[in-house]
Amino acid sequence: MKTFKLGGIHPEENKLAKTCTVEYFPIPKQAVVFLTQHLGAPATPVVQKGDKVKVGQLIGKAEAFICANVHSPVSGTVSKIEPATDFLGYKKDAVFIDVEGDEWDESIDTTPDLVSEIKLTKAEIIDRMKACGIVGLGGACFPTHVKYLVPPDKKVDYLIINAAECEPYITVDYRMMLERAEEVMVGIEAMLVASNAPVALIGVEANKPDAIEHLTEVAKKHPKIQVVKLKTKYPQGAEKQLINALTKRNVPNGKLPIEVGCIVNNIATTYAIYEAVQKNKPIVENFMTVSGKSVPAPKNFRVRIGTSIADILNAVGIPEDTGKIISGGPMMGKAMSNVNAYTVKGMSSLLLMNDKESKRGEVYECLRCGKCVHACPMGLEPYMLYACSDAQLYEDCEKRGIMNCIECGSCSFGCPSNRPLLDIIRLGKNRTGAMIRARK
Repeated sequence: MKTFKLGGIHPEENKLAKTCTVEYFPIPKQAVVFLTQHLGAPATPVVQKGDKVKVGQLIGKAEAFICANVHSPVSGTVSKIEPATDFLGYKKDAVFIDVEGDEWDESIDTTPDLVSEIKLTKAEIIDRMKACGIVGLGGACFPTHVKYLVPPDKKVDYLIINAAECEPYITVDYRMMLERAEEVMVGIEAMLVASNAPVALIGVEANKPDAIEHLTEVAKKHPKIQVVKLKTKYPQGAEKQLINALTKRNVPNGKLPIEVGCIVNNIATTYAIYEAVQKNKPIVENFMTVSGKSVPAPKNFRVRIGTSIADILNAVGIPEDTGKIISGGPMMGKAMSNVNAYTVKGMSSLLLMNDKESKRGEVYECLRCGKCVHACPMGLEPYMLYACSDAQLYEDCEKRGIMNCIECGSCSFGCPSNRPLLDIIRLGKNRTGAMIRARK
């Protein structure tokens, strides 16, 4: 089975919700829609207090190059536009919409019928991605249309679809492969048109045999699309590691995948592209796993953007022994400081960790055992990056390649001294980046 060359670990999978079909979560009574829920500049509001909006109507316009349109996930009245607190505790501008029914914009095809024939041209597909506010749903939320603005001196040899879902607990991509395979394939066909790539490779970890079998069967109707079985290893779904596993090409440090002829998208993004290109539907919903070892009934939901996180948690029940709630998976997710916040694009999971799991072990001195070096998929020396970051030696951090860290957490996972390697390295990376920008 294919895999990446350097490092990697094998955390406990804990795919507790993998047998749970996706359920529609109830429409909220009020939606709070952040104007920054993507990488880049905030969208500019194009509605005012008192305006009536429909589902799918543009409410935030992308005016910077790296930005994404934001659309109303509900129908109703705009009650206010003001800062709201996100799940990390930061204040961000948001549009508050009081819900009145569920009326969709007339331009959107709301039928469940599969639309297979792609009628749009390459330029029209890229424009549709931009208009519908499509962003990468694997976590980074990078505006997707920008990836397809390929420079004239570059060409795309491989369109790579990340269906590894290597993070523990998260199962929405797995359910999408089983429940939405036909739509996913049409979305990939649209991406092939947009990229001019001759082939698309869907990388799926071997721990999902039924998904591999189902995708392979559906892909028989699509000769340019191949399903590839990957070794189950974390972080198999990281962009550079996935490219190496599937093509044996290595993205140079500081460069993008297009440098080696690749474009990478998460499989959830392919479904969003299908809906945008074939249904003119923007991202107004996201697929989300709600799970945890103490959660009585883990779920996979389809949730309107701007839904209260607290409402979702209350719907599944917050266990008494909950010690931490994470947006995302346990390896790369972020602990919530505020559950009275609202869902955003790319929020693929709510993980409720119990007291025992969430508490850090006692920290000891570094043993120089080398486990962090062996685990690092980027070939770095995490124990030295930790030391340099902790001592605020940011020039040394730069020399030792801290900006190449993908923040996967593999180093912290296996440290026998329980050292918070990633936490300190991430802090050092942020400050090293600030130093580099100031120097320029």
